Amino acid sequence: MPFIAFESGQLTDDVKEQLIEKLTDVAVEITGIPKELFLVSIREQPDNNIAVGGKSVRQIKEEIAQQS
Repeated sequence: MPFIAFESGQLTDDVKEQLIEKLTDVAVEITGIPKELFLVSIREQPDNNIAVGGKSVRQIKEEIAQQS
């Protein structure tokens, strides 16, 4: 069974559903393996536990929300 692992900050249920569907579809397209055989795992980390460029994901999300 092929295994796809995706790790990120916190995601909405809608985003997770889209990720599962699209990651599986692309993997099937590239490998030709039936989608029923793919296992997808999404591991979420608290936004305060992940940082990019010296800022936590929580801070980055807050900045993006303020710009909208």
